[in-house]
Amino acid sequence: MFTPDRSKYPEIVDGKAVIDLDSGKYLKLWQGPQHPGVTGNMSLELIVCGDEVVDCKTHVGYLHRGFEKLMERRKFIQNFPIVCRICVPEPDTNEYLYAAAVEEVAGIKIPEQAKWLRTLNMEMSRLTSYLMWIGGHAGAFGLGPIGQWAVTHRDYMLDLFEEWTGGRVYHMYMIPGGVRNILPDGFDRRLEDTLQKIEKLMSEIEKVMLNNAVFKMRAVGLGIITKDMIDRYGVVGPIARAAGMKRDVRKNSPYLMYEHLDFDIITGTKSDAYERLLVRFREMFQSIDLIRQIMKYIDNSKNIHTKLPNVLHWKIPAGETYVKAESTRGEYGYFVVTDGSELPRRVYVRGPSYSHAVALLEDLIINVNIADVAGLMTSLHTYPPEIER
Repeated sequence: MFTPDRSKYPEIVDGKAVIDLDSGKYLKLWQGPQHPGVTGNMSLELIVCGDEVVDCKTHVGYLHRGFEKLMERRKFIQNFPIVCRICVPEPDTNEYLYAAAVEEVAGIKIPEQAKWLRTLNMEMSRLTSYLMWIGGHAGAFGLGPIGQWAVTHRDYMLDLFEEWTGGRVYHMYMIPGGVRNILPDGFDRRLEDTLQKIEKLMSEIEKVMLNNAVFKMRAVGLGIITKDMIDRYGVVGPIARAAGMKRDVRKNSPYLMYEHLDFDIITGTKSDAYERLLVRFREMFQSIDLIRQIMKYIDNSKNIHTKLPNVLHWKIPAGETYVKAESTRGEYGYFVVTDGSELPRRVYVRGPSYSHAVALLEDLIINVNIADVAGLMTSLHTYPPEIER
């Protein structure tokens, strides 16, 4: 098990730091809660000695919460406006998993074209989420202009989502039985134009951020995660892949149409803040390539939805299932139990943020400089609503 290095501070009893705030040696600081971003949607109770963190306790509960219990009190079709809110920057993962879980329990098969449209939606959502993340990560290290560039290009993607689904942030596009509509006329051309803009942006980010000597001095070696920590902390996604773990649900347990796409699992060698950035940066280019591959299979003339009974009086047979997908933060899962009524009996959401932002962060943050706390948090790419679900 990874153990934080507290050797500089002799007040250790049974392996735990005993900190006397009255000694004058330590100071308690609070970071958050304040918006925007992951570094403000939750609160950190920091104990510092000089400018170095000695101990940390995470505090959550400042956001909209209780999604799981809300879903257990609503009919199946009424939950789609709820699941989107569990992850605001990447709502489509929740849409897909909830729809897929309901379909599996109900024994519903969806048309092949609906699977392709869902796969397109998921990769566009991944790219959009990464654009928000890389802007926030840059801002945490003082590179504010990159945040403005990235959010602008995220808005270009949101323009496409709004045109396609009618919703800008929350799309509610993937519903039981398939998807709601086909692509608008000329969508392929506008999508390609946007992808080219993002590729140009990425080359600028590489110059200003990845090759920035000051940024590398701060990010290299920050929050190192070794392979032996992966399973103990429940680490998934790019954080695990940056440590060399070849784990990606799209490859290891293919769903939708990913088995028909040509891509490899991107890995690193040492999962520190810089390596995690490199893995995600490469995955952004990978998503662009996957979107182009998917567009070759889109055919608006084909069926996109399976006929369902009246969804307002839909009783799904008793059963249970767990479905999973690869979000930008790693494995994301839904466990759904039904009892034959018009309401779900139990809905449990497994997001990566709990293990990353609570257990892992509280240990990684020890001995980190105060100035790098926000950078460490954003390098773990967590969304607090997943914790407060």
